[in-house]
Amino acid sequence: MRDELFSAGEVARRLGVAVTTLRTWHQRYGLGPSHHQSGQHRRYTTDDLARLETMRELTARGVPASAAARLAQDARDAVPASRDGGGHAIPVGRAGAPARGLARAAMRLDQAGMRAVLTAAIDAHGVVSTWDTVVCPVLRGIGARHARTRALVEVEHLLSRCVSEVLARAASQPLGSLPTAVLLACADEEQHSLPLEALAAALAQRGNPSRLLGARVPSDSLQAAVRRTGPRVVILWSHDRTTADPDQLEVLLRLRPTPAVIAAAGPGWRSVPLPPDVRTPATLTDAIHLAGGF
Repeated sequence: MRDELFSAGEVARRLGVAVTTLRTWHQRYGLGPSHHQSGQHRRYTTDDLARLETMRELTARGVPASAAARLAQDARDAVPASRDGGGHAIPVGRAGAPARGLARAAMRLDQAGMRAVLTAAIDAHGVVSTWDTVVCPVLRGIGARHARTRALVEVEHLLSRCVSEVLARAASQPLGSLPTAVLLACADEEQHSLPLEALAAALAQRGNPSRLLGARVPSDSLQAAVRRTGPRVVILWSHDRTTADPDQLEVLLRLRPTPAVIAAAGPGWRSVPLPPDVRTPATLTDAIHLAGGF
């Protein structure tokens, strides 16, 4: 059966990204169209599309583009095109034993197993390493399988819940009477809060408490929280362009006193013109630095 072919415009519409983004991913990371016929424009194959869907999913979860591109290439190598049924494993590329163990437990819908792997990894290596090398590879693998089969929604939901529970425990360690100078919130209508939960847990591990307001925080509620608590740092997360409204940042900049640091984190903000004083951390480590966690 002949492979389906797609133009750059068709791929951009399917992924919800700009054609210029596809060109950047092609030029910088080699994630370009692989089908070429003499005298015609190159076309994307279904394999190319699957890699790009993985790339978009990873960058949407806060993985740096260069790392996301490597993992997207790994996903292509790990899941042959002939296995559209998906097999019985989540591909994790070259990730280590903890990621493979988490992937196996996730496929079994084994909550206790997932919690055990995540807790052990955090205890041994900390939140940042666990997020980058254990959680993200498995989420990427689930995304790659879902792109091919539209399956594993239940796996992703249960894994996300287990990750959230373990991160909450890591973030709740006693911090004495230290002032809470960091406020974390999702943009209005933004429901993807897991990266902020990882940030809150990572900050707590470094003795830097934060207030996490969670998903879908209306602008007026965020303003009220800032006025009430007087944070030094406010980080507003947007997973998707549809929730990245710069007005939510403008109103924070007009508050008096103004927080010392206002940051727009997440891939939703990437194509949005932002006020010049707004910081844009690209990774979890960047956000920790902004929040004073090092």
